[in-house]
Amino acid sequence: MTNYQWKRIVLKVGSALIAPEKKGCSSRYLLHIAKFILQCRDMDIQVILVSSGSVAAGAHFFGNIENPSLATKKAMAAAGQNEMMATWDRFFDFPAAQILLTHGDLQDKERYDSVRSTIFELLDHGILPIINENDVVTTDALKVGDNDNLSAMVAAAADADSLIICSDVDGLYDKNPNIHTDAKLIKQVAQIDQSIHDMAGGAHSSVGTGGMKTKIEAAEKATSHGLSTYIINGFKEGSFEQLIQGNNPGTIFTPYDMPMKTDLHWMTHTARAQGELVIEGDFEYPLDENSAQLTSHDLVEVRGEFSVGDTIFVRSDDGKHLAKAQANYSSCLLNFITNHEYSDDSHEFIHHTGPLISDKNIAVLEQEDRV
Repeated sequence: MTNYQWKRIVLKVGSALIAPEKKGCSSRYLLHIAKFILQCRDMDIQVILVSSGSVAAGAHFFGNIENPSLATKKAMAAAGQNEMMATWDRFFDFPAAQILLTHGDLQDKERYDSVRSTIFELLDHGILPIINENDVVTTDALKVGDNDNLSAMVAAAADADSLIICSDVDGLYDKNPNIHTDAKLIKQVAQIDQSIHDMAGGAHSSVGTGGMKTKIEAAEKATSHGLSTYIINGFKEGSFEQLIQGNNPGTIFTPYDMPMKTDLHWMTHTARAQGELVIEGDFEYPLDENSAQLTSHDLVEVRGEFSVGDTIFVRSDDGKHLAKAQANYSSCLLNFITNHEYSDDSHEFIHHTGPLISDKNIAVLEQEDRV
């Protein structure tokens, strides 16, 4: 999908572009990014900016600390967020709005829908949404952990056409280009399989946290929702010039032919499972077409604590990962059902299921669940 087909894009910019020396925000690399945003808006392309960098931007206020504590990092984020927003604001003659998110805001469906409506309202009024993870208040249980995956979740929530992720290399290579001189750039990826995940290396920049691994995860989330996803070199002005001309300056990941619907995508790629149901029985597949066939009679074990409506995993008693689902009963009640004889064993405990999960996706979902 070239630029003249875009109606709405999400642009993710990392810490190394915002504050490359950890001495506050710098316009060194941001000028050409701001120019790209302006050009898109002149072409009636709506832009949502996911901007890392609050911790890196605020680090210089706290002296030369090699290994800052978690509390210090949160304080750095609080101080740096203001400076980062002020820096972006200087580039534009139109208003920008700050949206700080945690994973808790996205995995709760009501709050997720609220985020969607807020973004749409800002865009309708010509205001640039600038989104970042709320590092000041987030905890391990509530954080996404990297803005690559956050940008993909935001892109899906905002019904964007494309996701553009800025990196410190030109795109995805068949091997680490920082080590291998014969590494070749992969210009297009039609399907993200295990071989693509295997190509992903770690982060090389001194201030970034999302290496190629998280960018591939983000691309998988975005393409499954029907978004073209680009990984480009954000340090090169030419990358953005090529995008404006309709060319691919890095690696493009093409979208699914049949994208997931919004609610199904949210359950699969954004909502975190709060527990598990272990089931047995020769029930008919697929679960997403006839979830009512799973009853309390099939229930073997309940793992974790969850409430009505929470997202859960459904596994077979031999360990096979069957689906993500929404529970109709709490873990407390389901534990009671499994531990006591109940007069009515036909309680439907699945309200809605996600798609069947293939072997190659089990690891991805479990990795996401640990983030």
